[in-house]
Amino acid sequence: MASSGLLFFLSAIFILAAQAVAQPSFLYHFCIDKGNYTANSTYQTNLNHLLTSLVPDNGTSYGFYHSSYGQNLDEAYAIGLCRGDANPNVCRSCLNNATSLLRQLCPNQKEAIGGYDYCMLRYSNRSLYGTVETDPDFYMWNLNNVSANYVDQFNTDLRALMENLISQAAGGGSLLKFAANNATAPEFKTLYALVQCTPDLSEAECKDCLRGALEDIPKCCDAKRGGRVIRPSCNIRFEDYLFFNFTTTEASAPSSPPVSSPPSSTNTSTSTGSKKNTSRTVIIIVVPTVAFVVLITSVCIYLRVRKPKEKFESVDDIIRVESLHFDFGTIKVATDNFSEANKLGQGGFGAVYKGKLTDGQTIAVKRLSTDSGQGDLEFKNEVVLVAKLQHRNLVRLLGFCLERTERLLIYEYVPNTSLDHFLFDPIKRAQLDWERRYKIIGGIARGMLYLHEDSRLRIIHNTSRIVGTYGYMAPEYAMHGQFSVKSDVFSFGVLVLEIVSGQKNNCFRNGENVEDLLSYAWRNWSERTASNIVDSTIRSADSSTEMMRCIHIGLLCVQENVADRPTMASIVLMLNSYSTTLPVPSQPAFFLHSTMGP
Repeated sequence: MASSGLLFFLSAIFILAAQAVAQPSFLYHFCIDKGNYTANSTYQTNLNHLLTSLVPDNGTSYGFYHSSYGQNLDEAYAIGLCRGDANPNVCRSCLNNATSLLRQLCPNQKEAIGGYDYCMLRYSNRSLYGTVETDPDFYMWNLNNVSANYVDQFNTDLRALMENLISQAAGGGSLLKFAANNATAPEFKTLYALVQCTPDLSEAECKDCLRGALEDIPKCCDAKRGGRVIRPSCNIRFEDYLFFNFTTTEASAPSSPPVSSPPSSTNTSTSTGSKKNTSRTVIIIVVPTVAFVVLITSVCIYLRVRKPKEKFESVDDIIRVESLHFDFGTIKVATDNFSEANKLGQGGFGAVYKGKLTDGQTIAVKRLSTDSGQGDLEFKNEVVLVAKLQHRNLVRLLGFCLERTERLLIYEYVPNTSLDHFLFDPIKRAQLDWERRYKIIGGIARGMLYLHEDSRLRIIHNTSRIVGTYGYMAPEYAMHGQFSVKSDVFSFGVLVLEIVSGQKNNCFRNGENVEDLLSYAWRNWSERTASNIVDSTIRSADSSTEMMRCIHIGLLCVQENVADRPTMASIVLMLNSYSTTLPVPSQPAFFLHSTMGP
């Protein structure tokens, strides 16, 4: 049904409904014991205002944000830094997740720091701009070792590559201090590395910070094929596989404008922006699903890459779009002016609010980010098509609202709480026995198959922008903007592994180590200890075959080679037919890490 002329329209995995959209876990975070604030204090108000406005929807610099808000002892300061090769939309999505999650994890600390693969966020009640910070630091390393015969040569090659990158990054100017490259290495063909400083440091300060991080490599990552040393002001990383976007890093470095002064201490919020937004836009649709608890799905509507249309398909569509339109004032009243009390969550596409219409109907309102740049008619056209989607595992789109720069999507409200509310809670997860989890996996697979092959809808649109729930993005989409049905399959695979293991996708504690889910699953699969992956609350000899098969399917979905990932039709068949032989999975994308805190 889908031809080569069809492209993936959007992938939006949200754990939604009555609870917030789940934020992906940090790779690391520290709640720094340098003073606390009380609830509803002036400092908390200033901090919330600062972090809400830190990352503009349409910033135009190079992934570095710094700002302050407030006065005197109640002034709050923040710095956000995206990895130098991150797409600007990934950058914004990453930092928006961070600003929400860090306050949840450190609810009373005046100073905190947290980071993902693609971004880092810091805030404090003291000025952070232009100050070299080396503590707290954090180490991560690859599980694989360099053969003993090659360790000395490997270390020599690594240091030479790092020293070259340190010099390049430190000389990068006041917008971007980042460098990445590769070099030949013994035993395996290529060694990849990147280094980065916050660009508010001087050249000398950046070099000192990075060289200090390089000297820490033997402490954490000696004879390892990959590792990271992460400091507040700088970080370094090396791997035996390509983990950064070469297209971005090969682009010329930005020329430096006059150096900005640190933000003032007035009640105005100022910040530098993110990378120049050269990507284009798509409409973002959130589609939560329900079975016993709220299911999660990924919307995959195809685009036929032909001449774009700026008109409706028929008179019926014109009538339909009018029937779907909600008055902005009505939604404003329904959500109590989009009050924080009614906010259900915040994702890469915008915030979600609970509301109640005058007739008593409860709704969920998605308030899209304002940087879409899409025409009103095009938006309406796509809303009409999405509204035609009907499936038991998709929450129904009730309508939309357009008011100047405001774009709202109105959904039926799902009263059940979200899957993550149960799955990642050490007590409540016991309510999700294997039978229920297996039904959830099957329901999501069928919903996605409907969107991939059975819905017959085509969105006439040929532009895209990278945005979504950060932890579920396929690497080719997050790093290069390349999307297909297989990007969606990757997201499904991550979700399957989460459901089976009861662990979040980014990282979790495993004894003394902190390890990301894909690496943990792959390591145990390779070592023939796959039963370790299964959530201890559901381990059962009666269901072990189904559990192992789901792990196998999950690993097939997250393979690094896009072409090797199965289609959703194949996945549904694999889940329903045990006579279907499953291929042997290969290494997952993003496979790196067994990690450990300092």
